[in-house]
Amino acid sequence: MDIYKKFFIYLIFLFYISLFAGCGIAENNIKVLTGADILLSEKFDLIKNKNVGIITNHTAILGNGTHLVDTLFSRNDVRISALFGPEHGIRGNAANGKTIKNGKDIKTGLKVFSLYGKNKKPTKEMLQNIDILIFDIQDIGARFYTYISTMFYAIKSAAENKIPILILDRPNPINGKNVEGPLLQKEFQSFVGIAQIPIRHGMTIGELAKFFNRPEILGIKDTAKLTVVKMKNWKRNYFYDNCNLTWIKTSPNIPNLNTAIVYPGMCLLEGTNISEGRGTYSPFLLIGSPFINSKDVIEEIQKLKPQGIKLTAKKFIPKSIPNMAYKPKYENEECNGIELNITDRKIFNPVEFSVKLIYTFHKLYPEKFSFKNNWIDKLWGSSSLRKMINENKTPAEIISSWQSQLNEFKKEQKQFLLY
Repeated sequence: MDIYKKFFIYLIFLFYISLFAGCGIAENNIKVLTGADILLSEKFDLIKNKNVGIITNHTAILGNGTHLVDTLFSRNDVRISALFGPEHGIRGNAANGKTIKNGKDIKTGLKVFSLYGKNKKPTKEMLQNIDILIFDIQDIGARFYTYISTMFYAIKSAAENKIPILILDRPNPINGKNVEGPLLQKEFQSFVGIAQIPIRHGMTIGELAKFFNRPEILGIKDTAKLTVVKMKNWKRNYFYDNCNLTWIKTSPNIPNLNTAIVYPGMCLLEGTNISEGRGTYSPFLLIGSPFINSKDVIEEIQKLKPQGIKLTAKKFIPKSIPNMAYKPKYENEECNGIELNITDRKIFNPVEFSVKLIYTFHKLYPEKFSFKNNWIDKLWGSSSLRKMINENKTPAEIISSWQSQLNEFKKEQKQFLLY
């Protein structure tokens, strides 16, 4: 009898295991449909027989693997008047910070206006013969990623020139739940900090567009006639690999999802004399400098109990890499490095981790570690990080300093969320 009981319990156990496993598989088989896919399948009337201008880059891929521009270019019921390219160019192969000139798209021959050169905002002349603007670019969820600044200026220009703008929504690849870091102070507004949002904003580009499209944010009296084409099947807790979409390198130094996850924190190292890993094939996941001792740094930072990440000592030599890194920090010098391995992305907080890391560098190497004052302040959105580190404030004190404003932002943010 005991044998039969045990066997029966075992069968029940197997049933529930298969049930829960089946649920997981079913959810993972649901593919997120981006705004671009929904535009073509359900909302094409928004652009049918119109002259469109498309602000885009290489990330505007449809579910069938084709590019939005190539698809629209092949149709007879819509006309592309011009393309507009952000940082890294229309095909995404220019190194960070490199000025982009106007030109022609190598594939379609369409004229391309650069929005990362002389002009950051579409001019009235660029918008001639355009009935509606389309914005379709994959963001990665960090305030200083310049694609959202390009969108901000596109919305502002659309408002000023009374041209409707269509935002084709895409996932926030590092999820839409976690919001982290200090809010930008208005006097530090720049192209790497376009609005008063936290470093990790927790919004999709469609939600950000709605947030931006207000007179008090745009700095003008008007708002744009803005339409967001929503995604289908996306959930706020999804990381990009939950979406059943192919990862496309969003920019030359964001080759994979793990890099995107650490980026909201590790990009802050650009404002210091610590290498953020540019000039390697693991940017932002491999950091260091010639003057640190990797094991000492790892040992010291473990005392601060970072969560969801494992650190390993690893030497590296930054090199110039075509279309990826031009004259990186410590070019051709051996750096004592630290490799970042995410062990639990749900509890890893990149901005908090970066504070602990910078604090550790300053504590161990006060005579050698330094800030690039203007740049760290722009990235952080104020001078507070630099000042608090130099005043030997603890990571706990620094992290607690932004919580009140962050909580207020979370309340305000709710009215703009679409999912």
